[in-house]
Amino acid sequence: MRRPVARKLSVLAVSAAVVSVGAAAPPPTATTPPKVPVAVGYGGAVASVDADASAAGIEVLRKGGNAVDAAVATAAALGVTEPYSSGIGGGGYFVYYDAKSRTVHTIDGRETAPLTAGSDLFVENGQPLAFADAVTSGLSVGTPGTPDTWATALDQWGSRRLGTVLKPAEKLARDGFTVDDTFRAQTASNETRFRYFPDTAKLFLPNGALPVVGSTFKNPDLARTYAELGKKGVGAIYHGDLGDDILDTVNKPPVDPASGWKARPGKLTEKDLAAYGAKLQKPTKTSYRGLGVYSIAPSSSGGTTVGEALNILENTDLSKASEVQYLHHYIEASRIAFADRGRWVGDPAFEDVPTKGLLSQRYADERAALIKDDAVLTSPVAPGDPRNPGSTGTAAPTTYEGENTTHLTVADKWGNVVAYTLTIEQTGGSGITVPGRGFLLNNELTDFSFVPANPAVHDPNLPGPGKRPRSSISPTIVLDQHNKPVVALGSPGGATIITTALQVLTEFVDRGLPLVDAIAAPRASQRNQTTTELEPALYNGELRKQLEALGHGFRLNAEIGAATGVQRLPGGKWLAAAETVRRGGGSAQVVYPAS
Repeated sequence: MRRPVARKLSVLAVSAAVVSVGAAAPPPTATTPPKVPVAVGYGGAVASVDADASAAGIEVLRKGGNAVDAAVATAAALGVTEPYSSGIGGGGYFVYYDAKSRTVHTIDGRETAPLTAGSDLFVENGQPLAFADAVTSGLSVGTPGTPDTWATALDQWGSRRLGTVLKPAEKLARDGFTVDDTFRAQTASNETRFRYFPDTAKLFLPNGALPVVGSTFKNPDLARTYAELGKKGVGAIYHGDLGDDILDTVNKPPVDPASGWKARPGKLTEKDLAAYGAKLQKPTKTSYRGLGVYSIAPSSSGGTTVGEALNILENTDLSKASEVQYLHHYIEASRIAFADRGRWVGDPAFEDVPTKGLLSQRYADERAALIKDDAVLTSPVAPGDPRNPGSTGTAAPTTYEGENTTHLTVADKWGNVVAYTLTIEQTGGSGITVPGRGFLLNNELTDFSFVPANPAVHDPNLPGPGKRPRSSISPTIVLDQHNKPVVALGSPGGATIITTALQVLTEFVDRGLPLVDAIAAPRASQRNQTTTELEPALYNGELRKQLEALGHGFRLNAEIGAATGVQRLPGGKWLAAAETVRRGGGSAQVVYPAS
């Protein structure tokens, strides 16, 4: 594993680091631009984890498409090159800034449980299923939301047809992309369960072996699927043959009998597909340091939890704090916000989520009073009650959430911006490929609590008919006092998405780091648990000892998140920024680089 990037890197140092990393990697193909973590220029910008995907978005921008068109094109390409993190078998959340009206809009494209699902979806014989048994099964698959998210975004704000923006991804799937270390490693980590399903093994284990780094990986089935979607529209999934293939796969998982694997069947029906709709909804909004911070409202907990944590930090001058005190307050604010998240946030169609209260500064000030400069709160912290000031509930542990997904950020020459996070949940999703279609199905329903986290506390995230499982996805757009973009960002990483977005924002806004350096900085993630996760650069450094002296406890996490972002610069310029090392480094591109 590569050594984490040192804190406070300059942009020049980041560029140098990427040159050294790229020297050890296979050379890009003739059609694949090299990965760079920062790009500055005109005409629009795209940042994602993958160079081919970013290039797909740039191609659409160069041909006159807007940020929404480019975001869908980039997402479709990620479905080719990042198939274990995204694709049309999953869902996500789309946040859009409209430059003409200077307003932010969002789409909830989360997957949904079957209409027949009860709160005991993952309970057998009175006991919750083992997580591994639930994940690699049809039972974990929710109705996909990504296709309708794309269609809704394009219908509302796009300027190009679905078939047009899918063309770059269709070509990429047909012609292939270069396998890198990350793709091989992710395949290797899934090899055992991929072999349970012949269609998955045939696609992702070519000739029965792991894909070779530097080889070309092609997915002609997905190319044909994209072509069909481009021609017929997403109705092919929600009302047509593609949907029938999904249902057959979910409800009768095509397992290799010799594997001995028992893949529990799912419960999706034609009614589930026909009833699905991506939701247009208002964003969350909070004010921080005079800036407007916009994100996604429930069913995701990202906007409320990042927003509450920012409000908790509002009255602490992080710009002048020592590094230890900055991290201490950031960790404690995360701890408290996660306590409230666990108690209050679920699908608002089923739960009375106090979104306004969770985002009120008055409530945040009450919660911030728990934080001391020289002491640490003990997790699990009890939740507060934004409807009843001063009252607290019963503490409950934070439930597990898989740590994958992918994020892209786009801006165009008109000033429109998209922050879009999409997912199939675990790395590799359910592990089940739809035969002949070239994409994996999600295991998103395992984001539900299988049973209440604490039997004495109401859990808003139990399964239900047509319910959307709680997410941590946090695509965020920050506006200035004139409602013009300052920065937009997001990350994958399960529940660590929230802490990654929060840390990058505070590093950028409060600590004054350039965006690429804020993304590269070593991360900490506290989610109302007894210990805080640290990446190696923090875990092995002096700061850890100083934080432990305050009472913090830590555990190692080799890699937290993989963020991307864009920043508006003067004179119509955009800066795109991505990871320097995480997931092998990301790809920042602009239409016309500044000289």
